[in-house]
Amino acid sequence: MKRQFNKGFTLIEIMIVVAIIGLLAAIAVPNFVKARTQSQTNACINNLRQVDSGKEQCALEFKLASGGTVTTASVNTYIKGGTTPSCPASGSYTYNSLGTNPVCSLSGSGHSLSN
Repeated sequence: MKRQFNKGFTLIEIMIVVAIIGLLAAIAVPNFVKARTQSQTNACINNLRQVDSGKEQCALEFKLASGGTVTTASVNTYIKGGTTPSCPASGSYTYNSLGTNPVCSLSGSGHSLSN
């Protein structure tokens, strides 16, 4: 008489695999969220550097003194693409006067330039 073996996985084996996958996902997802947030913060800071550089170049060309104001349109001519970059975390930028760093509305979340 020939013995018949069932091919396949038992319920216990499948449950163990699902538990392991769930454990790995629970460890990995927070790291991905943290990396995404840090990436957005770094991109925002680089955008603020571009805006600040555009302000300084505009001030040099028009011989503006510290504390003077510049328009968005005049600064944008010195920014690659000719437009104000957008914050990847949906913040908004304020140019401020010359000699003062531009700021992002999310500056409390690390989206700011340091002097």
